[in-house]
Amino acid sequence: MFGTGSRKLETIVGDGTLIEGKVSVKGTIRVDGIVEGDVQADWVVVGETGRIRGNTHARGMVVGGTVEGNIEATEIVELKGKAAMAGEIHAPKLGISEGAVFNGRSRMQGESESAETPEGNVRPLIPTKSGA
Repeated sequence: MFGTGSRKLETIVGDGTLIEGKVSVKGTIRVDGIVEGDVQADWVVVGETGRIRGNTHARGMVVGGTVEGNIEATEIVELKGKAAMAGEIHAPKLGISEGAVFNGRSRMQGESESAETPEGNVRPLIPTKSGA
């Protein structure tokens, strides 16, 4: 899960802790409490009791709790079995475990790739009357 240089846990938001405002961490942050604001870190781990209400930017993210906001990751996002996610996920790799709740959209392509057509490379399964 953690790449080289990010193997240790630098910051912990404990259960029962509330942080309001933007959080920026160099390294890894584990959230077991509540963060109301945007989070930026190398890696973000949201424990089962954790909650983030805001947008997250990271190399990778593992969600076991609740996230209300958008996630932008450069490597991977994993939603564990008890995760609840509402928002948009933009990451090249996405894993969703059985039992996880994901209410939103996911994008796995870059902006320039998906900008070619409004719906990316999605083609309709049912032919239209025009034969498309």
